[in-house]
Amino acid sequence: MAYITGIVLFALAILISVSLHEFGHMLTAKGFGMKVTRYFVGFGPTLWSFHKGETEYGVKGIPLGGFVKIVGMTPLEEDEEDLDEKDKQRVFWRKPLWQRTIVLAAGSVTHFIIGFIALWILVAFVGVTQNPAYAEQVTESEQNARVAVAPCVESTDTAAAAGDCPEGQIEGPAYAAGIEDGDAITSVGGTAVTDWESLVATVSGLTPDQPVAVTVDSDGTEKTTEVVPYAATVETEDGKTETVARLGVFVYTDPSIAPTVAVGPIDGIGETFSTTGDMFKETFIALGQLPSKIPPLWDAIMGGERDADSPVSVVGASRLGGEMVQYDQWAMFFMLLVVLNYFIGIFNLLPLLPMDGGHIAIAWYEKARSWVAARRGRPDPGRVDYMKLMPLTYAVIVLLGGFMLLTITADIVNPITIFN
Repeated sequence: MAYITGIVLFALAILISVSLHEFGHMLTAKGFGMKVTRYFVGFGPTLWSFHKGETEYGVKGIPLGGFVKIVGMTPLEEDEEDLDEKDKQRVFWRKPLWQRTIVLAAGSVTHFIIGFIALWILVAFVGVTQNPAYAEQVTESEQNARVAVAPCVESTDTAAAAGDCPEGQIEGPAYAAGIEDGDAITSVGGTAVTDWESLVATVSGLTPDQPVAVTVDSDGTEKTTEVVPYAATVETEDGKTETVARLGVFVYTDPSIAPTVAVGPIDGIGETFSTTGDMFKETFIALGQLPSKIPPLWDAIMGGERDADSPVSVVGASRLGGEMVQYDQWAMFFMLLVVLNYFIGIFNLLPLLPMDGGHIAIAWYEKARSWVAARRGRPDPGRVDYMKLMPLTYAVIVLLGGFMLLTITADIVNPITIFN
């Protein structure tokens, strides 16, 4: 039930975010005196609506976004003959370029505002900034090979005794041998271990299921015990997998020291700007890598392993949100909404139709073309012929639609999971 609730809540949050995107367009358009005739949440048949002033507000039957109708957004949408003479000066294209730019960018700016406020709340009051004490502790544990012990580990060895472990898992070898959290491993099979890197390298060279002597330093007292490594599948740097020996340990961290810390409302402002800058940078990198993600998505649909960093659709993001609610990870839930809002805001500003960035690019192109014509003493070439741009617009729509269909399919047949 928590999982389903999380899915519904995340999908609702996305719908509200997109509706606020359109509200940003409407609010700025009305502020500049443009004629706004409709504002609806959803698409398809109208379920409910009302008129206030010159604008009709309402809800439609398909809750997949929303729209706002600003008269004169493109030449294809103009119908000035039906307007009063005073309203003809209120159409979108007659307004100054700076006003049109603000109105077109207002949707993305709304996403940025939503993301920034949510991120500031998380940073200032919840705690998503790495705790320096935690980071120092992790570094110390890596340098001294201090370990935490896993009671259960995943295994394909169904013949092994599972004990109290869930199905598909066996008792951790180090745990079974009596090694405790906070112990520092000093040697494995007679080979000295000085840090976490040397520990991993030494254990990886062992033979699974073959007992090995492991020496640990436990609060200043050395003791040696026999451990039977298990076979684990790990991913290599080139993306392939291999089977290696493992002891069932990981880097030790004191449970009393939180991994993250709330920095407060004042310090949170600077931290939020810094984190936002990092997120914007990662978003641009992700956009540049999108074409390379298509083949792995197709492989995932065909039964291959789904990469954790592969693109997700609204369906996949909602499923992840459901998992986060199921495991009571509300900070992750809202952080995912922050990432999604930033991504939508940036993506929508790309200079391609039908995105808002495409309309902004055309508006500035018209202005530049008129300026050049005036400098040359030639007549104003007027507005761009949108009909000539329709083939390119349709191509973008087809590509985006195909990519959306691909991600939705992958999110249904082979979804990304975090906690399983």
